[in-house]
Amino acid sequence: MQFGIFTIGDVTTDPTTGTTPTEKERIDAMTAIAVRADELGLDVFATGQHHNPPFVPSAPTTHLAHIGAKTKNIQLSTATTLITTTDPVRIAEDYSFLQNLVDGRMDLMMGRGNTGPVYPWFGKDIRQGIPLAVENYHLLRRLWREPVVNWQGQFRTPLQGFTATPAPLEGVAPFVWHGSIRSPQIAEQAAYYGDGFFHNNIFWNKEHTASMVDLYRRRYEAHGHGSADQAIVGLGGQVYIADSEEQAKKEFRPYFDNAPVYGHGPSLEEFTELTPLTVGTPEMIIERTMQFADWVGDYQRQLFLIDHAGLPLEVVLSQLERLATEVVPELRRRMEARRPDHVPSDPPTFDTLLAAKREGLSLPHFEVNPGNDGEAN
Repeated sequence: MQFGIFTIGDVTTDPTTGTTPTEKERIDAMTAIAVRADELGLDVFATGQHHNPPFVPSAPTTHLAHIGAKTKNIQLSTATTLITTTDPVRIAEDYSFLQNLVDGRMDLMMGRGNTGPVYPWFGKDIRQGIPLAVENYHLLRRLWREPVVNWQGQFRTPLQGFTATPAPLEGVAPFVWHGSIRSPQIAEQAAYYGDGFFHNNIFWNKEHTASMVDLYRRRYEAHGHGSADQAIVGLGGQVYIADSEEQAKKEFRPYFDNAPVYGHGPSLEEFTELTPLTVGTPEMIIERTMQFADWVGDYQRQLFLIDHAGLPLEVVLSQLERLATEVVPELRRRMEARRPDHVPSDPPTFDTLLAAKREGLSLPHFEVNPGNDGEAN
C-alpha cells in the first residue's frame, strides 16, 4: 500500500507568531517537505493545482519536475489536475514531458476544481463542470494512446492530424486517478475507464465517503475490470501528532481555528468527530486510519495533509518524521495483514503497466473498445 502526503500550497499567516511566508518561501518549503518525505521512505508526494490566492501551486508539472530532480524514489503526483479549466492538449504534453523527465515516477489525479471564479478566468463555465470533465478526459486518453488524433467536441477547437509531443514514456500512459468528493458522475467516469478513484474525504463524514467509494466499486465491476473489491481506491486524511492528545490539541488548535478553508467554523472537536481529522498520539492516528478500511474496504493509497494553515516548516518536518517513523510502518503492517490475497496492495505504476504491456496482458489501460473506432477504453 502507498502512503504519502499531499499539499494544497496555501500561504497562511502563522497565528501564533503573526509571520506570513512569502510565496517563494512557501514554494521552497513544499520542495523541502517532498525531499524529506523521499528520504524518510514515504511512497507519494502530491501537490494541488490552484490559480487563486492564498494558494501558490499554479504550475504543478514545473514543481514536480524540480522535485523529481532532487529525489530518488518517491512517486510524484497531483492532488488535483484541473481537467475542466486546463486544455487537455496542454495536460497531455505537460505530463508526458514530466513522465519522461522522471523516468515514469509519476501519476496524476484529475479534478474539476470548486472555485467558481477560476472557470471564467480560463474561458469556461462552472455550470458545465461535469461535461467538461467528461469530454476533456475522453480526449486526453486519445492523445496519450493514438499517434495521430482527429477529434471534434463541444468545448474546444477541433483537432486535425494532431500528434502530442512527447509521447508517453515507452508508450505507457500515466496512471490516472479521478478525485471527487461529491460527484457520482466522476466516480462513474473512473469506473468506466478502470482508473483509480480518490475520495479526498477530509471534509466529509464516513457515510458519504463509503457511499461514493461503493458506487465506484460497483460500477468498476459492472464495466468488467475486476471484482468490486479489486477497484483502485485512494483516500485523504489530516493529522497532527504529539505525545498526548491534550498536547496535540493545544498545539494545533490555533492553526485549525484560523485555517483558510475551515477556520472560524466548526470547533476542532466537532470537525474531528465528523471527519477523518485526527489530532493526537501516533496510536490514535493508527487506530483512526485503520477505520477507513472498515468504511470503504481495502484500498491502495493513503495521503495525509500535514503542512497547511500556517504551520511553520520546522513543525511540518517534525510532523513528517513522526508520521513516517511512528505511524506509517504500523499502518502498512496492519493494512496488509487484513488484505485478501486477490486484492491489489498497490495501484498501478509505470513499471507495472510497462511490464503488463510487454507481456501483452489485457488491462483497462491497454484495452481497445472495438465498438468505438479503435479508441482506447
